[in-house]
Amino acid sequence: VARQFIFRMREFEQMEMQFFIKPGTQMEWYDFWKENRLKWHKSLGLGADNYRFHDHEKLAHYADAASDIEFKFPFGFKELEGIHSRTDFDLKAHEEHSGKKLQYFDHEENKSYTPYVLETSIGLDRMFLAVFSSSLMEEELENNTTRTVLKLPAVLAPTKAAIFPLIKRDGLPEIAKQIVEDLKWDFNVTYDEKDAVGKRYRRQDAAGTPFCITVDHDTIEDKTVTIRHRDTMEQKRVAIADLKAIIAQEVDVKHWLQKM
Repeated sequence: VARQFIFRMREFEQMEMQFFIKPGTQMEWYDFWKENRLKWHKSLGLGADNYRFHDHEKLAHYADAASDIEFKFPFGFKELEGIHSRTDFDLKAHEEHSGKKLQYFDHEENKSYTPYVLETSIGLDRMFLAVFSSSLMEEELENNTTRTVLKLPAVLAPTKAAIFPLIKRDGLPEIAKQIVEDLKWDFNVTYDEKDAVGKRYRRQDAAGTPFCITVDHDTIEDKTVTIRHRDTMEQKRVAIADLKAIIAQEVDVKHWLQKM
């Protein structure tokens, strides 16, 4: 690590996409990917005000447009992702050094051309830092206590739900473990019966678990449980049969992408 925690590392992971396009359409696609990549970042719920574009005035010799998506880290706005219109520099260089043509035949125009490249490049380490630096917080509660809560985007949270029996007797642990058994095929879930329920809530808040599900004596009678949302601490009574759909709506990648 060079400085600024893991923002600058001597070895780092980079996620890149090279999108091949028709020459002359690069500005259209440049604007498209700027808009869509920013939309993707904002969909994680880390705060729209934490993002901004920095358009480059000085360009590399092969580029005709370049912009960074910057994120507001604890040490200020810094680059998170780069979006670059690289013209035909990449494929022309490959052609030159390989001696092989890398052209595309356009049937609509009945001609061949070397595609231009629109590149997006995002740092995995910086993305990790952006998520954690904005998710971990201390909250003041109404009863003059504080809680440590890791408000990870639900789609990224490693554990999606924790299931508790209110007490360790009267058949409640058995029901809770059956719920774990039913949910584990779709989500990463955990079981906890140690300490009072309030302490269990705090543990899961700190671990970033989006949902806590409590089994109590009413569960035996009506097959409902209390589900608590990590961020709002709101509690609702829901049917055990509805748990899978409720959790999936928040944590499923498909639903997250559809909401974008």
